[in-house]
Amino acid sequence: MDTDTDTGTKRIRELPSALEHGGEIRALICGKRLAVFLDYDGTLTPIADRPQDAILSQSMRRRVRILASRCTVAIVSGRDVGVVRGFVGLEGLVYAGDHGFDIACPDGRSIQRREAEQYLESLVAAERSLRADLEGIEGAVFEIKTFSVAVHYRLVAPEAVPVVKKAVEAALAEHAGLRLIPGKKVLEILPAVDWHKGRAVLWLLEALELDSTDVVPVYVGDDITDEDAFRAIRGRGIGIVVGDAADGERATAACYRVGDSDEVGRLLAVLAGGRRSATTGQRRGSP
Repeated sequence: MDTDTDTGTKRIRELPSALEHGGEIRALICGKRLAVFLDYDGTLTPIADRPQDAILSQSMRRRVRILASRCTVAIVSGRDVGVVRGFVGLEGLVYAGDHGFDIACPDGRSIQRREAEQYLESLVAAERSLRADLEGIEGAVFEIKTFSVAVHYRLVAPEAVPVVKKAVEAALAEHAGLRLIPGKKVLEILPAVDWHKGRAVLWLLEALELDSTDVVPVYVGDDITDEDAFRAIRGRGIGIVVGDAADGERATAACYRVGDSDEVGRLLAVLAGGRRSATTGQRRGSP
């Protein structure tokens, strides 16, 4: 089907290019305060075969720094918050790691979803089961985070991928209180808590005193997990999905698209040039 009128989604290929329609975006944010939320892998950097190889380029870091000097910028990633903060290497940004379960504020405070802690024992047990089941699978890469475990299978031989998926399903069935998030050649196990990138973005808007009509939230991301954020700001902000030809048939709740991380860099320049300075207040609560 083409447009899904019930959910407001379209195929990525049907969306207008954010760069070709930069004038429209500038008009939407003109005279407004801007809050920009950025995914990391596949957005600020290309997808890497190994998680540790997704290194931020100096040119992208410079563009993020320039944008952050003019408005609020938050990195919202599935990565561990300390890891993504180290990769970006910029002060003055909000870092929301583990899909928003763990948030580091510019003033040094660390805020975590406490209800997820009750599932950490199950998460550790699931990791052990997975390591045992996948010990002989070449190319399976584990990424252990505070509130999640990711199994990357980009380097796994195609015939062995079903084995990886079956092991993950078995771990979920064996250990209660966990849920699965599929991504681009990655399977992530998280606590079964009603919290995701979209809810994290909405909480941040309120906590940073940006939940007002004069603020335009912009979210840029490439993966399925970013769809929660696109839906969360739909009707009040601008969702921009990063997707190439291979992603074209995927449904998205975003409003615009860019093709890759290079185009994201150009997009950040558009955003930096089309907004007025934004200031935030103090945090009003905890997630």
